[in-house]
Parts: sequence; structure tokens; C-alpha cells
Amino acid sequence: MTMSNNTSEQDFVRLVQENERIIYKVCSLYVSDTFTLADLYQEVVLNLWRGFPKFRKESAPGTWIYRVALNTCISGIRKVKKHLKSDYPVEELSDWLIEQDNSLDEEIREMYRMINQLKTLEKVVVLLYLEEKSYQEIADITGLTLSNVATKLKRAKEKLKKMSNL
Repeated sequence: MTMSNNTSEQDFVRLVQENERIIYKVCSLYVSDTFTLADLYQEVVLNLWRGFPKFRKESAPGTWIYRVALNTCISGIRKVKKHLKSDYPVEELSDWLIEQDNSLDEEIREMYRMINQLKTLEKVVVLLYLEEKSYQEIADITGLTLSNVATKLKRAKEKLKKMSNL
């Protein structure tokens, strides 16, 4: 597939660069022995490239990117495994976070370790919440209802609180 002109290519590259952190964050939730961060990132960018000409800007670009990234990662895992495990290697996410930002203090690293122990959809909701997305934006990205977003977020917060008290 080719873009119609160089401006579209430049727009796409700029969009990916501006949202690179979002893409890495979503991909990091699905890192495993089967799926490396680099492989997932590459697959997401490829799917964004394929979908970019059809992106009608009815939603915010970040919302569209989150949705494509989530769908890409989930689809890839479903193709390989019928039964998705909810616990991913904490070390891989922690290592990736450390590589991305050495300024993270130990408390923040621990918070991400705990978040990584949540079920996949809870992780997504919490990370979007930490990105200061509104409940409506989280619902748009995940396909959940507003009440489901609120419920998942509340349960995830309760689990994180219990984990932190251990």
C-alpha cells in the first residue's frame, strides 16, 4: 500500500512519533516469550499504516491509535494462543520501563509492577486513567460502556491497594 502523496507520509510519521509512548505502553502489556516489544510495536505501526488512509478523524488520533494498538496486540495473541494467561512476566515490563526512563523512582516502578499483575483489560483501563483520559475516552478506546469503565477502574484500584498493603 502506498500513500497518495508525501504529505500523507509525513503526517503519518509525525502521528506515530507524537504517539510513540502510547504505542509502547499498549504493546508492553502484551510482551511475552512469544511476542517481543519490538515485534508488537512493528505490527501496530504496520496496522496503523494500513488504516491511516481510511482514518476519518471522527475520533481523536490518540483514541484511534489506542484502539488499533489494542486490537493488534489482542488479535496477535489470539492467533497464537486460544487461552490467554492474565499474568505476564513482570520483569519484562519493568525492564522496558527502566530502559524508557531511568528517572523513574522505585515507587513508580513498583506501581507498574503491580499494574502488570492485573487482568489485561484492568491494566488497559488503569494505564489510560493514568494518561488522564476521561471515562468517555477510555470507553471509546476499549469499547466498554461508561459504567463498565467505572467498575473496572474501581476494582483495579481496590486490587492495587491490596497489593500495596502486602
